[in-house]
Amino acid sequence: MWEYTDKVKDHFLNPRNVGTIEDADGVGEVGSLACGDALTLYIKVDDDGKITDAKFQTFGCASAIASSSALTELLIGKTVEEAEKITNKDIAEYLGGLPREKMHCSVMGQEALEQAIKNMRGEAPSKAEHSHEGELICECFGVFDEEILEAIKVNDLKTVEDVTNFTKAGGGCGKCIPDLERLLAEAHGQGVCPTPSDKPAFPAEGMTNIQRMHLIESVIDNDVRPKLKADGGNIELVDIDRDTVVVRFLGMCSGCPSSQATLNNLVESSLREKVDPGLKVREG
Repeated sequence: MWEYTDKVKDHFLNPRNVGTIEDADGVGEVGSLACGDALTLYIKVDDDGKITDAKFQTFGCASAIASSSALTELLIGKTVEEAEKITNKDIAEYLGGLPREKMHCSVMGQEALEQAIKNMRGEAPSKAEHSHEGELICECFGVFDEEILEAIKVNDLKTVEDVTNFTKAGGGCGKCIPDLERLLAEAHGQGVCPTPSDKPAFPAEGMTNIQRMHLIESVIDNDVRPKLKADGGNIELVDIDRDTVVVRFLGMCSGCPSSQATLNNLVESSLREKVDPGLKVREG
């Protein structure tokens, strides 16, 4: 369970200003369902430049919904110029704080606000579109280098884990971690990232627990499950307890006489090769 403040719980269970504004003056869309979080923010601005209404639609976790709700409360009554100064830190502080692992939800709110204001001014479409000059760093969550550098600068991020918490980059397969190290070094004026000879011997070395968990999920989803489905079976990840991964076979694989061989030769072998050679897998 995440340690949520009472205010986060309140804005999650009783979100303010949910919905759409049909004649909105500005609309900002960030994230995507494929990445797990998506937010659309609508703002209505009067002739004096004051935001008279703000509504949102969010797909995501409790922190994403609470952050979006808090953002609309912060916006209503402010001028556009005042709204432009709102940062993800302001959203988190309004909620009494967010778990560090969920700070990317407040960042998503800030990005949606920036996009809505640009859209209002005719400077951008409602949905954020990245320039081809930007470098896609995290393919799993569609995060570009300029987003990461901005998050590092604004929030004074120091580690790869920080970057993942604030942007989600590195929270999937983990192959972008060397690039995150490079961007951190560049942002702090420390030169380039370590040479290939300095990189970890195995993918999971140097990862946070969350990154390691996501890598395990990715291997099961992309390498193991398709092979089982081809034979009418399936697999479910039940738990991860340190070096032990607990799974459950489904479909034709459930109760199959050769399930132990499948467990050892496919599941455990794939995870040991692509995550950590010390992993053990058992049914549960």
